[in-house]
Amino acid sequence: MQCAYFDAGKCRSCTLMGTPYDAQVASKQAKVSAMLPEGDFWAEPFCGPESGFRNKAKLAVGRKGRSGPYQLGILAPGKGVQDLTACGLYEAPVRAAFAPIRRALTRTDLKPYDPATHKGQLRTVIVSANPAGHLQVRFVCRTAASIVPLRRALAGLQAELPQLVAASINLHPEHVALLEGAEEVPLTEGARLTMPVGVDLQLDRRSFFQTNTTVARGLYAQARDWAGTPDGKAWDLYCGVGGFALTLAKAGWEVAGVEAIDAAIACARDAATAQGLHARFETGDATEWALAQTEKPALVVVNPPRRGIGKKLATALNEGGARRILYSSCNPKTLAKDLQVLSNYRLRRARLFDMFPQTNHAEVLVELLAD
Repeated sequence: MQCAYFDAGKCRSCTLMGTPYDAQVASKQAKVSAMLPEGDFWAEPFCGPESGFRNKAKLAVGRKGRSGPYQLGILAPGKGVQDLTACGLYEAPVRAAFAPIRRALTRTDLKPYDPATHKGQLRTVIVSANPAGHLQVRFVCRTAASIVPLRRALAGLQAELPQLVAASINLHPEHVALLEGAEEVPLTEGARLTMPVGVDLQLDRRSFFQTNTTVARGLYAQARDWAGTPDGKAWDLYCGVGGFALTLAKAGWEVAGVEAIDAAIACARDAATAQGLHARFETGDATEWALAQTEKPALVVVNPPRRGIGKKLATALNEGGARRILYSSCNPKTLAKDLQVLSNYRLRRARLFDMFPQTNHAEVLVELLAD
């Protein structure tokens, strides 16, 4: 893959741009293998397309002059916003939404937010798509003064994007380096995007989902295959909207999923009900929940944030008696650290999932077997 933005020095987010894709994957595999214990347990890396794979765009809003065209891209220090709407990483439905969104913003005439002066309204536009081309759009704005103009512009946006199933405004008044604020104002009755990955996940406006749908589907399928025939109960810790839990439930496992975010649990419960899957979901801290359980599971799935599961949970799982652990990691460094604590388990199988081509990011799934 080649990129005009990268070649012109306008965007350097894709640090491996220009490196042959096979070489990218081989390099990632070598780096991850060096961090984990030695052994002949690696499956072939799972790869999707090297371009056109991103199902979500998070783009800063700028404008050329006071009445010029809006720009959607990345902040360019001292130069406003570098437009990235021609970026080749986004899925086609996401890219196709950019022009209608810019026209909708033009109808609002809202001023983009200026981080230097803390003035203006439009901070960020977030666009998500599913394989059917259905869209979810969020406008991150500074204050409620943006609501009326965006509501007025909505009908025109819907006319151009009939596949738009959910739109909202996120109010972010704080002058801090966070993507969004606490208050969400719906613009449409629909609030969720359905994401089919072997099971149908429900994503609300704030839901986390892997940016690469093809590779996420492969990750869930691999977990299902490694889990095998149900031989007891399973836990899914840091379950999010239920990707692993619902996948295992569809395979016949009796699953309990735990997540700290209420909205994610609501999505997981509704998805289970809609598909007739027997999975139980609870809101709570994964570590405290696991420590409070008295019944031993046969299988534990953990899918933590970049910080890993930490010593307290790793110690609890190490002494908890589960026969197997599936650990899905977005940070091999913390995975390696946690594996040192999980000393009662041996690494049976491992696989690299290339979620983010053109970068050094590596997603890894490992299966641990009790000694």
